[in-house]
Amino acid sequence: MNDDQKRLLYLFERPYERLNIPRGRGSIVFQPDDLEVEELATRWGTRVTTMRIPTIPNVMKDMHMVKLVKRGTTYSQFNPLHRAAAKELIQRFMDPQIKNMQILSHVAASIKDRVNEELFIYALSYAIIRNPKFDSRLVPAIYEVFPNKFIPQHTIKQAMDQLRSTQYKDPQNLPDEFVVEHNIEFTGSDLNPEHRVAYFREDYGLNAHHWHWHLVFPVEDERPRDRKGEIFFYMHNQMMARYDWERLSNWLNRVVKLNNWREPIPEGYFPKLTINNSAKQYGTRPDNMMLQDFTRIDKVDEPLPFAPFDINDMERWRTRLFDAIHKGYMKKKNGDRVILSDNVVPGPDQKRGVDILGDTFEADADLSVNPDFYGSLHSAGHDIIGFIHDPQGHHKEEVGVIGDTSTSCRDPAFWRWHKFVDDVFNEYKMLQEPYKDNELILESVEVESVTVTSGILDDNVLETGWNKRTIEASRGLDFRSEGRSIKVNLEHLTHRPFTYNIQVTNNQTDPCDVTVRVYMAPKRNEANNTMTFMDQRLLWAEMDKFKITLEPGSNSLERLSTESSITIPDELTFRDLEENPPSEDDPPSLFCGCGWPQHLLLPMGRVGGMDFQIFVLISDWELDKVEGSAGEKACSNAASYCGILNAKFPDARPMGYPFDRKPNTKVNELVIRNFSDFADALPNAIMSDIKIYLRNEILNLD
Repeated sequence: MNDDQKRLLYLFERPYERLNIPRGRGSIVFQPDDLEVEELATRWGTRVTTMRIPTIPNVMKDMHMVKLVKRGTTYSQFNPLHRAAAKELIQRFMDPQIKNMQILSHVAASIKDRVNEELFIYALSYAIIRNPKFDSRLVPAIYEVFPNKFIPQHTIKQAMDQLRSTQYKDPQNLPDEFVVEHNIEFTGSDLNPEHRVAYFREDYGLNAHHWHWHLVFPVEDERPRDRKGEIFFYMHNQMMARYDWERLSNWLNRVVKLNNWREPIPEGYFPKLTINNSAKQYGTRPDNMMLQDFTRIDKVDEPLPFAPFDINDMERWRTRLFDAIHKGYMKKKNGDRVILSDNVVPGPDQKRGVDILGDTFEADADLSVNPDFYGSLHSAGHDIIGFIHDPQGHHKEEVGVIGDTSTSCRDPAFWRWHKFVDDVFNEYKMLQEPYKDNELILESVEVESVTVTSGILDDNVLETGWNKRTIEASRGLDFRSEGRSIKVNLEHLTHRPFTYNIQVTNNQTDPCDVTVRVYMAPKRNEANNTMTFMDQRLLWAEMDKFKITLEPGSNSLERLSTESSITIPDELTFRDLEENPPSEDDPPSLFCGCGWPQHLLLPMGRVGGMDFQIFVLISDWELDKVEGSAGEKACSNAASYCGILNAKFPDARPMGYPFDRKPNTKVNELVIRNFSDFADALPNAIMSDIKIYLRNEILNLD
């Protein structure tokens, strides 16, 4: 690893500490120009390698909003003032004069100890990922940068206690590392039914994905992403479907939307996470708390300056959004109408209605049709729930986990809120024209069968269980471990890898390019009954999507589950980057941390087996392809949920096709009552029943 790579990497290490504290397991210390080498050597010992930080004049010039976000507090992407601060800091890191890693590391090091720690990591991560001059692999795993956001306080205390128990022993006889187990007890007890799905909500990979998604799709970004509003809808829609998979696996009803904001919220949540190295915790919410008007005062000397709003505002914004959906248009500030319809061909001057609705609902002031009129309903929900325990700021309490993108998925209220969000989009989708037969049928292709196999089990039988992921918590928090590594084993859901086997016939005399779309959904509802089409429609989640060339005649397709278009492998740790740093000769990185965790591709299922269905649809690549999205691009390995950085979304169809709309009463002359009928009506589609068994033990996946 060269010095420039080290400088950037170690700016992420122990973000709550000042830069003049050694990093890299005690081997590196940053040296400001005004501090003599001899002084550092005396303080830390002569074995420490110093890395100079040159003096940069006016490095904090024009960063007024940045200074409002105080150090030691939570940075929130849902807070408009925090977003403005992030925009200022990102502009500084994305300055055209920053031409290489060395300059970026010097500027970032000069700024780091003057700004909020979480804001700094967010802005620096954004700059590295979005700037083509830098390799996105230099951003280490967010759960090692901020382990306090992923590991409960009692586990961190256990590590500290283990370390203290050795402090009087001979250092020569101490191990190089201490390992602490964090099993699946999580934050509650089984007396609370919601605790049954805590393994999913509190999963490190799920919450890391959510943080990364909002990093690569920030609100009010000067570098707009293609179809940003639509992918906001789709990615969260898919999260909701997968959450309901887990609930049904655990004999729970599907999540209920949070749409009455004047009733108590039955589900409390106590995250047991600390804000930083201190004992200060995220805000908590007891059972049956009432939402209150959000009136935290916007002052420079407040730790978290927020713009106040009340429940009346939220209800007014909701009414205006529903009014626009049912009228089929939104109104600009000057009164001009913006038509809401998905039956358009997107172009430079035209967007699908779901894209417009997403930009307005998420409250992107740069893209919203009329932010003053339609408000900021999505972000307001996160804020008002996040500060339900201290809405006026009287007690100077921190925000709850729902106010932080790296922790919000942990809270049951996050899922209830996003069920409301998803239902607003569904209201719009139900008003769109059903797909015509020629938009669904590919006459020249017949799908004969689909099976899934895992090698050691019967066909169409999949297996889940548990595994452990080791993270080096001492890279993010100071344990006073004198260079020794403190590791935590996080237990998590996983599954045995499997393969899709699809038999397809191409009835043409020439090869043809097609898109293979694979979806999955539970077969039965809470009452153990087979579901109707409309009952099951919102439970389908994408498993994979890929382009392939079909030869004339019979084709046998095999696709590994690990190749999924929605998933990513685990992020690179500090140690991964130290031992195998990116090389200038490496191809551009496809990885930027955004993507569904591979270990959560399958739901838990049940010990006695749970019925699911696989649906495969093959569509015409000529109608699917998008100019400007071909080839391998940076950050493209989970394109279905995260798009492609600096390129167009690689599918011309509406996201969620063909399940995003209700069907015609008949498709291809067949009456549609359920998805079996739907698959039978399409020669280019097929559905197969599968079972998912939970083996309630650590799986041996070697």
